[in-house]
Order: sequence, then structure tokens, then C-alpha cells
Amino acid sequence: MSISMNRRNWLKSSLMTLGTMAVAPAIALPRSTSHKSGTSIIKEVIPSFSIDETRIMARLSANENPYGPSPKVIEAVSSSISAGNRYGHSDAATLIKMISEKEGVSPEHIMLGPGSSDLLEKTAFVRFMEGKGNIVSADPAYMSIIQTAESLGATWKPVLLTSDYAHDLKAMEKAVDQDTKLVYICNPNNPTGTITDPVALKAFCSKVSKQTPVFVDEAYLEFLDKPEDHSMVGLIAEGNDVIVARTFSKLHGMAGLRIGYIVAQPERIKSITSKVRSTMGLCVTSLKGAIASLQETAFLESCKSRNAECRSYITEEITALGYELIPSHTSFLLFPLNMDGETFMKGMYAGGVGIRVFTINDQPYCRVSMGTMEEMKLFIDTVKSVSA
Repeated sequence: MSISMNRRNWLKSSLMTLGTMAVAPAIALPRSTSHKSGTSIIKEVIPSFSIDETRIMARLSANENPYGPSPKVIEAVSSSISAGNRYGHSDAATLIKMISEKEGVSPEHIMLGPGSSDLLEKTAFVRFMEGKGNIVSADPAYMSIIQTAESLGATWKPVLLTSDYAHDLKAMEKAVDQDTKLVYICNPNNPTGTITDPVALKAFCSKVSKQTPVFVDEAYLEFLDKPEDHSMVGLIAEGNDVIVARTFSKLHGMAGLRIGYIVAQPERIKSITSKVRSTMGLCVTSLKGAIASLQETAFLESCKSRNAECRSYITEEITALGYELIPSHTSFLLFPLNMDGETFMKGMYAGGVGIRVFTINDQPYCRVSMGTMEEMKLFIDTVKSVSA
């Protein structure tokens, strides 16, 4: 079976500390003089060989949580199957109330969806359903919302990350014009794994949102040591036209159960729900699982800790092998390869390790998700074999 590109593309990024100081990685973002509007500098390497999924011992290609869902979530999901003949309206209301209390906003500020990607696409649909205007984002970026906007006739105005892989907020602000209907920021960034300085980002969102909505995708925020210091939800509570997306697919380990949410001004939520379905797209099992998962603090902290441990291990081992790793704050790492991308990919899959390979201005990169420690050791052993 061939593997198609996950709608989140991948690249490389600036390393920011969990405070506000930026630390430049050893490698600079490959630049090109041919970059133009509507064209990304990153491309996935599509394998010309077939992939036998049954032979993959370490699935490190989709940023999934190898430890989840938690036992209590599994129990909640299993026990709710018998209620599958009923709609989950009351469960949705319960989950919305829990999320609103967690985020410090009213239930009217919350919209649920089957994964955050669905909510990105619905937002793009509502903003660009007339086929006019443009969307501004970094390049590389998670492309789901951008692809939806373009499919409706919108123009994408990509702004290259800085040479050390940070969001170029000044350039993004300059790119916004009277035709901009949405600004999109992924923080921590996917595919880079890096974060944007929260003080600068808050100032940017506060200013730009007076002109057009700013959508901040925080799918990987929970992997940070102090996620609350980096979230833009506080700006929404202050009345700014900012939209924040969160998901249960990553740290919560519920990627296959499909549930996420956005936080936004009630008027912005209404503008979306008046055009598209909201909770009708959610299963009772997913709702019950999410309700249980929000209460699993100890399990989530354990997953986060083990993810960080594996990330440190890979950082040390890959560096020792001579690769210049791009430091990450998320559940994946990206590093440039010193060989042909497809050759590397073929060798990794032959060794039972699933990864993704991309090119940035023709330089191949490997993107690896954090699995269990056993899986990461297999990854390193296979890299050594392929690179020999």
C-alpha cells in the first residue's frame, strides 16, 4: 500500500526556548530565489516502491501517541457502544462545558468537530465560500486550511519562515491587505516542531485581528512545558477576533476517534455553525472518550514525559551520527539527509520503520514521530544500517 501525504506537510524550524529567547539551529532554512505566491518550498517524496504495512514494526510517520488512548478512555468508549443508537447531544454539551471551564471562556465560545483539521476546513469554507480573497500563512505550514481555501478560489500568500525557521511575523503583517480574509499560524509549527515567541505572537494577533480573523492552530501546544504561557486563548477572552484550534489526536492519543475543538468569539462560532454542521458529525464513543480524557491528568503528563525522553534520546543519537537535527518542542523531529530521500525511505521501510521524507528546495529531510523507547531504538539502529 502506498502512503499518501498527511494533510499536514512537514519542514524545518527555528528553535525557540520555552521562554522568549530564540536559539538558532545549526542549519539554516534552504532558500530559493524562485519562491512565489501560491507555491510551497516543501514537497513530499512519494515512494515509487510499494509499502507492506504489515511489516512495519515502528509506525513513526503520523505523529500519533503510541501510548494512548488511556485505559479509562478505552473503558469509556467501550461502555458507550451500547448507546450507539442514540444521538450524543447531551454528551456534546457536557464536553463543551468542560472545555469552556478549562479554557476560561463561555460555552458559546466553543465549537466541536471530528478532529481539528475538520474545523480548519470548515472555517476556510465559510470564509472563502464566495471564492474571493486571500489567506496569509507561513511557508512551510500545515496545508489543510490553505488547500481548502485554494479549492474555493482563494489566493494563498505564503511568507517564508526566517532563516532559523521562525514565523516572520513582520513580513506576515505586511502581507495582509484589504482582501485578506484569514491569517493562519500553526504554533508549535507543523512541520517544523518549533514555537513562536508568545509575546510577539500575542502582539501580532491582537493587532492583525482588528483587520481580519487570525486562526492559531495549537494542535501540539500540550507538549510544551508551560502550554498556558504560549496559548492565544487569552486574547479571545479579551474580545479579539482570534480562533484557536485544539485536538485530542496528539497528546490525548485519540487520532482514530476524531475529535477536536475551536475557541473563538461567539459571533465567529455562529458564522460557522450557520453554514455547516457542528456536533452532528461526532460519535457518542468519541464524545465519551474525550470527556474521560480531559480528566486523565496523570496519564497525559506521563505521555508528555515519555515523549520528551524519546525526543532527547533521538536528539543525542542522531547528532552523534553526524546529522544536524532541527530541535523540536513537539512529538516529531526533522533533520536533513545526506543521501537520496527515496533511497533512505526504502531502507527504513525495509527495516520495519515507517517515516516520512520531504524536500525543501530539493534538500531531502526525514521527519520522524516519537514512538516508544523500543521503537526509537529500532529507528536509530535502522538509520545506522541505511547510512552505513
